[in-house]
Parts: sequence; C-alpha cells; structure tokens
Amino acid sequence: MNDKNLGSQKNKLKKIKKSPELRFKGFSDDWEQRKLGELGNLNRGKSKHRPRNDSRLFGGEYPFIQTGDVAKAPLFLTEYSQTYSEFGIQQSKLWDIGTLLITIAANVADTTILGIKAAFPDSVIGFESTSCDVVFIKNYIDIQSDLLKRKAETSSQANLNLAKLKEMSLNVPKLKEQQKIGSFFKQLDDTIALHQRKLDKLKQLKQGYLQKLFPNLGENIPKFRFAYFEDVWEQRKLSEIVKITMGQSPNSENYTTNPDDYILVQGNADMKNGRVFPRVWTTQITKIAEKNDLILSVRAPVGDIGKTDYNVVLGRGVAAIKGNEFIFQLLGKMKQNGYWTKLSTGSTFESINSVDIKNAQILLPSGKEQIQIGYFFQLLDNTIFLHQSKLDKLKTIKKSLLQKMFI
Repeated sequence: MNDKNLGSQKNKLKKIKKSPELRFKGFSDDWEQRKLGELGNLNRGKSKHRPRNDSRLFGGEYPFIQTGDVAKAPLFLTEYSQTYSEFGIQQSKLWDIGTLLITIAANVADTTILGIKAAFPDSVIGFESTSCDVVFIKNYIDIQSDLLKRKAETSSQANLNLAKLKEMSLNVPKLKEQQKIGSFFKQLDDTIALHQRKLDKLKQLKQGYLQKLFPNLGENIPKFRFAYFEDVWEQRKLSEIVKITMGQSPNSENYTTNPDDYILVQGNADMKNGRVFPRVWTTQITKIAEKNDLILSVRAPVGDIGKTDYNVVLGRGVAAIKGNEFIFQLLGKMKQNGYWTKLSTGSTFESINSVDIKNAQILLPSGKEQIQIGYFFQLLDNTIFLHQSKLDKLKTIKKSLLQKMFI
C-alpha cells in the first residue's frame, strides 16, 4: 500500500466517530454500535377487539394511552385521555412503569416513558429495557426522529413498522455512562417541564382575565372593572374604530430569502408568540402594514392575532389593523370565543373576508378605560413573553447538548 492510500485509510478512520464531543469525566471507552432489538424487547400494543369503538371497552380504571397522549407528554407520561374497563383490559395488555413508548402511526416517532401502568393500541410500540438506560434510549430516538419519519412507509398515513425499529442502529456507551447521561437529561427535562407549567398557568390566567375584563355575550359591562369606571360599553363596528388593510400577495417569482428585501407576512406561519417572525422576503410591494400595526390571520387558522415590529408586505392570508393595545386584546378574546370560526363555518376553505372584519360588532369603553385595560394585559403579555423566552432557550440548550453528547 503506497503512502497516498495509507493516508486515505487514516482519514476514513478519523471520520468514524467512536465517542461524542462532550463527555462526563471518568469515561473514555469507545461507544459500540448496537441494534435497538438487542437492547430490549419491542412489542406492539394490543387492542384486539372489533369494533375498536365498542362502548364496553371504555370507562374503567385502566389508563389507555393514545398516540396523541404520547405526542404531548413530557419525559414521563402520567396523564391520559381514555381508560379501559375490565372488558377492555382483557383484550389488551397492562404495561409496566418504565416502558418506553414509540408511536408508529399518525404521529410517527413520538416518545415518552410510562410513569404509570397503562395499556395502549398497536399504533404504539413498547420498549422494555434488558441492558440499557431507557432515558438514554428515549433521547437517542428523539435525535433520530426525523430519520425515522423518513423511513415510515409511504402511504396515505405514515407508518413505521416493528421490524424497522428492531433493526435501528444506535451508538451506545457502557451502561454506567448511559445512566449518567440519562440522569443529566432527566434533570434538564424536569427543569423544562417546570418552566412549561409556569407558562401554561400564566396563559390560563390571561384567558381568565380576558373573560372577566371584557363583557360576556349579551352584556355591556364586564364582571371585573378597574376603580372609577362605571359607564356601559358602547357597541360599534370595527371599521368605525380602526383602519383595516386586506393583504394582496406579491407574485411568487418575487419571493426571496434576502433579509435586505421587504418582509412578507402571508399567514400564521410568519408569526411566533404573537409577533411577526421574518421568514420570507419579497422585492414587490403590494399592500403594507407599518411597525406596531396588528396582523390578523384571515385564512385557516382564522382569527390569530399578532403584532409587527417591522414595516411588512401583506399577503392575502392576513389583514393589517391600526389599533391600540385594547383592540389587540379584544381581537384575542374574539379568537378565544370562536367569533371568526363561526363566520367561516360552512365554507370549503376556512377564511373570512373584508366585509366580515369591517362589520364585526365590538363593545368599547371610554378611552381612559381602554388604556387601563390595555396596559394591564401588556404587562401580563410581557411576563408571558419572558417565560416563553426562557423556555425556548432551555429547549435550544437541550437540542445543542443532544447533538454534542450523542453520536
């Protein structure tokens, strides 16, 4: 073998990673490649009885986990939406705490670990560890979720089979290092879950205040009021109070990815946490919204409301509204109460038009009370935003660490 070939072989060996970029002290052994089926037992959940919706199956004391429950669960699943009866559990199986759940239909490659004994259907696979740390394995599968989704059989509904999961290759360290990594990410997940609960409580608190600081249907004063405000609220059309601009999409050939061009807002995908989030740009100006305008989604999902911190071009999926903080919160309450959805019901494609928006009936207090209500919700929204930012930062940190602590 000449020097050139020898150098080529050395370069190939260097490219084969045997350990992650970041490791805990005291661990130096190379990681080994194993198949998931070698590390534990994988089996599909059971729900033999037909029809699946037989009422005799449900309503008992045994948790019956759905794919949707797995999708929204934290590290350990303890909440569920359905239960089995004695009749139901007899045709299924009750799995032990610590079983790793992997969805293989509908929401492919979502994972969680049972924090309770539970049953689940054959759209979920249960992994019971025999020689590995289950939290480590869960995080490894989460890293590979996009790959698993691509491997899902192409059909009207994505589906990942048991055989493919058993053959899935993983790079794993010795058990002690797995446990160390698993414990670390469990603590991080617990911190993320704590911040998520705080954020959820703040959002629920806001929803409650929206119902109490604005009048209910058929009423003209709210349940709660700030001191010294007693006048009834006045009914007006939205178009009498604010300027409304309907969007008009530029030609698609003028779309760009150049941040020096004009920001294009086409719909809900261009907003994040109630703010315009630049994603697409355009060289063509059609209809515009100015900085601090409100942005209302007029296509599915109808009624989502946000603000823009930029001058933007409006696509046909949105409208711009020049309104104050009170109007912003009022539109949020209308969305919460399903006002816009009722207007769009019955259409083939869920949407609202300029007439729907301009003729929307709203109740208005005095200017001073509008300012007081708007300021209150602005402070609450700022607190929610800070908690959301902390949560997003933690999730970003976790994503980065997963890439550096696994192969």
